[in-house]
Amino acid sequence: MSEQRSTPILSEDECWERLRQTEFGRMAYHLADEVHISPLNYAVDGDRLVFRTAEGSKLLGVAMNEDVAFEVDDILEDEERAWSVIARGKAHILEGDEARDADNLRLRPWVSSAKFNVVAITVEEVSGRDFHLARPWRHMMPPED
Repeated sequence: MSEQRSTPILSEDECWERLRQTEFGRMAYHLADEVHISPLNYAVDGDRLVFRTAEGSKLLGVAMNEDVAFEVDDILEDEERAWSVIARGKAHILEGDEARDADNLRLRPWVSSAKFNVVAITVEEVSGRDFHLARPWRHMMPPED
């Protein structure tokens, strides 16, 4: 019989630390009557997550409905543990000085397309967990040379 392990809940401070340690996540947003999810790079700015985007579905989605969810995760080097953090909040398009202030954040697009729009997600709720990975199929993998 396999050993049951607990799934520790991360504190709010631990969640924010994980958000600060990473720069790539996924945002879920509404667009008309559908829910979409898009990968994006971001930076933490106080209680906000800030990202740049070009014209398109993400920008239209947050303009139409500010409710969003954002998720980051990672599998640790030992490949036996992982973690996940989910933030929920309100997204709004930044303008003027607020948008220009984003230039002072550790926020640079990973792709070369122009992304002139700056969006901030004001986080209202954050939660996270650590996981011990079971991976029962590993015995089926060929040995590494």
